[in-house]
Amino acid sequence: MTLLENWREEAYGEGKDKKAQQKLWERYFLKEKSIYEELLSDPSQVIECSVKELAEKYDTDIELITGFLDGINESLKGYENPIDTMTEDTVVKIEIDPEKLYYNMVDAKATWLYQLPQWEGILSKEKREELYHQCKASGTVRREGRKIYPNDPCPCGSGKKYKKCCGRNL
Repeated sequence: MTLLENWREEAYGEGKDKKAQQKLWERYFLKEKSIYEELLSDPSQVIECSVKELAEKYDTDIELITGFLDGINESLKGYENPIDTMTEDTVVKIEIDPEKLYYNMVDAKATWLYQLPQWEGILSKEKREELYHQCKASGTVRREGRKIYPNDPCPCGSGKKYKKCCGRNL
């Protein structure tokens, strides 16, 4: 089993002890916050080392650092680490894209992260508000074109009335 598979099984696995999972998440969120506090204190830094060395650098275990790498992977500048196949010896690189990271934190509803005071020195208040509103608006579904009425043909092309097809559960 890969590091990522092991992390996901422990964190999300079906039939796992809920108290043990809750403790894992509590440990994870505390460690995640402390890592981000350190990373955001110098957002231009580039960290390149093995997964094991990264865990040691942030005084945590392989399991939690794997979860961290899974979470930050889409917020890096122009690349992603090979988290699906990584081992303890895999060299990973962390070079954050502050706008992507802030957006992804908002998307994850991680208020304890996107409200860290370090953001004030990285992104202006206006930029943070803009990214926040972009993220929130991206989840809003808006219909394009004219309104569909129950007796109109279904837009899916089935030939049925909307109320008897895609609109029947509304």
